Amino acid sequence: MSDPSHSHEPVRLAPIQDHHNGDQEVPHGPLGRRWGRIGHGDHLHIFNASLRDPALVIQRGTWALKFSLIGLLITALFQVGIAISSGSVALLADTIHNFSDALTAIPLWLAFNLAKRNRNQSYTYGYGRAEDLAGAAIVVLIFLSGVEVFYQSIQKILHPVPVSNLVWVAVAAVIGFLGNELAAILRVRVGREINSAALVADGRHSQVDGFTSLGVLAGVVGVRLGFRFADPLIGFVIGTAILLTAWKAARDLWYRLMDATDPKATAMVDRTAAAIPGVLAVHETHLRWLGHWQHCELHITVDGHLSTRNSHLIAETVRHELFHALPSIQEVTVHVDPVEDQPGSEHLLTAHHHWST
Repeated sequence: MSDPSHSHEPVRLAPIQDHHNGDQEVPHGPLGRRWGRIGHGDHLHIFNASLRDPALVIQRGTWALKFSLIGLLITALFQVGIAISSGSVALLADTIHNFSDALTAIPLWLAFNLAKRNRNQSYTYGYGRAEDLAGAAIVVLIFLSGVEVFYQSIQKILHPVPVSNLVWVAVAAVIGFLGNELAAILRVRVGREINSAALVADGRHSQVDGFTSLGVLAGVVGVRLGFRFADPLIGFVIGTAILLTAWKAARDLWYRLMDATDPKATAMVDRTAAAIPGVLAVHETHLRWLGHWQHCELHITVDGHLSTRNSHLIAETVRHELFHALPSIQEVTVHVDPVEDQPGSEHLLTAHHHWST
């Protein structure tokens, strides 16, 4: 019996279906579902295969930013008057944090709008990396707000001022928690939906803000019970929480800027490609994030006696299945290597250009 992998017969593959089919049902890929879940470490993101239109993705992200910005600004404006009149440094710290959280929507909004631009000869990969730069601006804002909170808390200890209007401070703390929690839910949910690490990080920032607002409430209780330094001490707790948030956001941003990806996603690419009829081996798989989307490059080995047409059809089928397996993928580049009598001989021409690792 002859080896089917070296057959000269044309490779028969299922016809490739169109991905840009409007409101029609998107075919299931090897995952057997329209949703995939990957991430880095414990940061998992959900990808909706129906959100493959870049314009729709940007529209969803901008919508989430607008509504959360309005909500956070209303919350901060409500708090600022009470913070000034009451002399509560904890509430002032929470208000500063809420304002900074609202302002982080600006660099993200600018990045989303920049991403609308088409690729050109200068930016051949497009403008997706602008979102990661916006994430860097967000990290800086979070860090600076934490430093300001520590400064205000220290000033309150060195120059103590009695806290008044405790009832209103408590009300402002509850309002702060509710406003931040709603903004966090919206940003995290939409951020996961459109693959925006920066928007998810901003949502996590809002979640921390919500809990720091509850810390203000705890400070009110402490002052009411007679603990003189309860208010500035809560300010230190809030400042610490802010800096921890800045550290986690910076870590996630580092992963993006260094093109880190989940090993499970890379393994999924290898399994999906290897399952295609005619693919004899898969190697040199690379994944990277550019804004909301991933770009994938891989090499496949096919029978060296196949025609160019059949080899190309196998490569296109690999691309097609990967688009379904990982809806976060926007671009797939497949390099086809033929099996020859002397493996690797076809790469002797470029071997001396490869870096050794």
